[in-house]
Amino acid sequence: MKYWWVNQNQTFTQEVGGGYLWSPKRRADGARNYFYDTMTYVEPGDLVFSFKDTLIQAIGIIQGNGYESPKPEEFGSKGENWSAIGWRVDVSYTLLPASGRIRPKDMMGQLAPLLPDKYSPLRHNGDGIQSVYLTELPDSVADVLLNAIGQPALEIRDIALHLDPELQRKKAEEAITHAIERSPIEETMRKALVAARVGQGRFRADVLVVEPRCRITGVEDQRLLVASHIRPWHRCPENEQRLDRFNGLMLTPTFDRMFDRGLLTFGDNGDLHVSPSVSGNVAHRIALDIHQNVGPFREDQKPYLEYHRQHVFRQSA
Repeated sequence: MKYWWVNQNQTFTQEVGGGYLWSPKRRADGARNYFYDTMTYVEPGDLVFSFKDTLIQAIGIIQGNGYESPKPEEFGSKGENWSAIGWRVDVSYTLLPASGRIRPKDMMGQLAPLLPDKYSPLRHNGDGIQSVYLTELPDSVADVLLNAIGQPALEIRDIALHLDPELQRKKAEEAITHAIERSPIEETMRKALVAARVGQGRFRADVLVVEPRCRITGVEDQRLLVASHIRPWHRCPENEQRLDRFNGLMLTPTFDRMFDRGLLTFGDNGDLHVSPSVSGNVAHRIALDIHQNVGPFREDQKPYLEYHRQHVFRQSA
């Protein structure tokens, strides 16, 4: 679980009432903005603290990954310079009772030493930073906030911790599929995207050109190979990544499932990395050489592999 802070002074009513977060993709000058890019980093089950008028007024449980979506009509004239297409994240919010709405500025003696040096939502004097939209919080900062809010916040965290990850993944995939089906893209592209969700169609054919065999076993029989996204389909913020041949590997089913679940990954040079949660006995039974090198990857594959290592791979047991 990760923790996030969102500044919603302009759009609190619309976003909390509608059950979502929404941001532009880029700044008005066209430059990338970390506080918008974070919309593509959130995961189902993460918690987000909703900040408005100097108070944390709600806590949300992230329901899915970020996806492309038009600017909400209910924003009206708010954000006149924002782009028409941005990122949306579905959220289940809980409004806090008046007694649970804390003012972080009153707690800076605890919070200031814990704030990150980069991308903090607050200055060390407790003032909010206007340019921040969505930013990640260190666990230590989140713990202070949760304990200050008290029982309502701890109950929300407990709900998030007990979510079924497979169910959340399925819900995230379905939400994005529905968004694709409603989007104004041509039918051929729509069908290609839906097929790519299960590693079929154009995506599979394109990946086979780049990866004609299982990276681990060397098996070339296509009947035994699964086209697996490196950056998972539902975690791709843009459709182009879902169809990109360099965002795919061909793996035999056992290793496809392990890669998909973050139980193994690869270094850019081809070194195999296996999660400590995979026992030596299991590795032996499936003939997995944990010291294997599968050969270097192409430059276009490396950004996807970096994402997999950082956000999918289970680095601890």
